[in-house]
This record gives sequence, C-alpha cells and structure tokens, in this order.
Amino acid sequence: MSAGPRTAIVVGGSLGGLFAANLLLRAGWDVHVYERAGEPLSGRGAGIVTHDSLFRALERCGVAIDASLGCEVVGRIALAPDGSVVERLALPQVLTAWGRLYHALDSVFPTARHHRGRTLATVQSEDDRVIARFSDGSASEADLLVAADGIRSTVRARWLPEVQPEYAGYVAWRGLADERDLSAPTHATLFDRFGFCLSGAEHMLGYPVAGPGNSTTPGERCYNFVWYRPVDEQRELESICTDATGRHHPMSIPPPLIRAEVIARMRADARRLLAPQFAEIVEATRQPFFQPICDVQSPRTVFGRVALLGDAAFVARPHCGAGVAKAAEDAMALVDALAVAGRDVARGLAAYQALRVPASVALVERARTLGNALESVTRPHRRRAEARLHHTPQAALREVAIPLSMID
Repeated sequence: MSAGPRTAIVVGGSLGGLFAANLLLRAGWDVHVYERAGEPLSGRGAGIVTHDSLFRALERCGVAIDASLGCEVVGRIALAPDGSVVERLALPQVLTAWGRLYHALDSVFPTARHHRGRTLATVQSEDDRVIARFSDGSASEADLLVAADGIRSTVRARWLPEVQPEYAGYVAWRGLADERDLSAPTHATLFDRFGFCLSGAEHMLGYPVAGPGNSTTPGERCYNFVWYRPVDEQRELESICTDATGRHHPMSIPPPLIRAEVIARMRADARRLLAPQFAEIVEATRQPFFQPICDVQSPRTVFGRVALLGDAAFVARPHCGAGVAKAAEDAMALVDALAVAGRDVARGLAAYQALRVPASVALVERARTLGNALESVTRPHRRRAEARLHHTPQAALREVAIPLSMID
C-alpha cells in the first residue's frame, strides 16, 4: 500500500462497525463502511444496558454524552408472580435504546463513506493489502479489513467455518411498550426501575428506554422487556421460526412474520406465569419478537490483515448486558493497538488479538453461568445445582446486567 493515510474497510454498518469506523477515522485512517442493508438500521433492536466503557467509546467517537442518551433508573426491583415486591436493590444505571446509539454513531460518520446495499462476497488477505469483493461485482482494497458483520459473519466463515452459533436451549422474547399505554399502578411500580420477575424456569426483566424519535421526555418513553424462555430445539424452536406460509427461518424470523398464534400463545403464557405488571407490558407491546440465545466463541480473531470484531468474533448471552459494550471495547483496543504499532499492521493486530480474546472468553463464560438455569431445563445434565444459585430474585438483582466494574 502507499505511504499516504492508512486505509481500512469495515464490513458491517451496525453498532460495532460504526464504533470501529468512527474511531479509525479519528485516528487518521481513510475508512469506508460497507453494509448489506440498503436502508439505515435505526429501526432495529431494543434496549441496551450502558457501561463506562461504552460511554468512553462514544466520547472518543465525538458523540455528546447528555441526558438525551438514555433513561436513568434509581435501582432494581424483583416481583413475585402475584405482583408483590420480593427484593429491592439501590443501583442507579442508565439504559438506552439500540436505535438511539445507532443514530448517534451514524450521525458523526461521514455519509459519503457509508456504502449501503453492498453485500460482501469474498475477502482475500495478502502480505501488503486486503481485498474485499462484493456481490455487485465491485471490489475495494485497503491496509486493513475489520469484520463487524455479526453473529453469522461471512468473514469469519472464510477462515473459521467450524465456528457456528450454538443454540443455548432458550429464547429471549423482546419488545417495547409505550409509556403512555401503561396503567398508573404498573408505571409507578416499574417505570423508574430495572425490574425482574422469576417464575419457575421463566426469567423476565425490563427497564425504561427512549421512545419514538429517541425521546427521553417523561410520557414519551418506552419500557423494554426481555423474557427468557426455555424452548426445545427439536420440538418447539422449528415451529415458532416457521411463518404463516410454511417457510422455515433457521434460528431466527423477522418480527412481522411471526405467526399470530405464536404471539397470542406467548401473551397468554405471560398472563399465566408472570407478575401482572409484566404481563401488562407484554400485552401493550405492539410487535414483540424473539431471538434464539446462542454462544459464539472464536479461537482467534486475526487472519493476516483481517480482524473480527464484536459479534463476528464472540457472542455472549445477554445476561451480562454487555454485548454493545464489548463491541465498543473491541473497537477501542483495535485502534489503540494499531496506533502503537504505526504502519506495522500485523503487530497491531497481534496485540489486539492477545488482549481481546481472553477478555471475550471470560465474558462468554460468565454469561453462560448466569444462563445455565434456563439452559438446564432442556439440557438437565449441565450443572443444574450450580445453575439454581443464579436463578433467584436476589441473585438476579445482584448479578444480571450489572456494571462491568462491579464484576470480580
């Protein structure tokens, strides 16, 4: 490559890709993002737990940190299935929405450098350059390629085809209920708190986030819920991932295609199993959707001039609430390692891998530990006794999605 500015290709324009692209650009790199979706991704996703590292990354990207970024809760509360309060914990946190972060990161990255509707076909890493070829016949070459193309990464499959998402035995139903649609008692109990409800093998949690238009104004916010439910892979998962036309969507299904009877059954289960306050939130959610919970763990994240980042490298179950923070930490570590290495990209990438692989392995293992109680319902041979220790209201308040600085 030339002696001019170092060049980088970022594959994937979601949060991880935008963190990497913004930080590289501010470090003096000539960066272009290639995203397969033809439209902005701002309508996707739901709630996000913030962490100090996430705020640091946002600031380094040039995003202003103010009250509009998210909603603050005063603490945590656990409800019994009958709606009574069984546990409280004072733990202030700021919760935000996926769309709010996407808008913030997208707005500070130059539009001309963000290429939408470009699907990666192949990638080739050579001694002095990396070449990305796209399905439209175009190609781009650079000093570095950052693969931030998600859990089913095309780039990861090129070098690690054996690394596939491993289903954990349960799904997370998710959704957003408008604040104004909640009754006064439910609002008073939950809205300024991070709420939990455990019932048998069910694990519900929720918290306030920005509403339509990314508004954090009282009355215009939403309450985000995440409901973990054991779902047998053979008997049930295939069925709920099949749409009304009979088409099966492996391991996931677009929300509008979820069959009406699947959603109706889920709402009925909420009324039967959950605290009435949470059942009301589920009922008020216009378009609930579900995500099969999976683990992804890559033995390495660097291949020549290619680096895996975020969910393309590791996926930790959501119980740590740190998926986006991990992607932000990956991006900061990558840019800092490359800065130290100067034009020796290989040395910088080796340092990035050495730092982030152990940290990511530890996060994946912690998330597995917190989710084992749900997994053990469909896989009872896996550490059932240990799992029960983490499946109590007291443990949930003190362990799930806590600030990373509080983890030993």
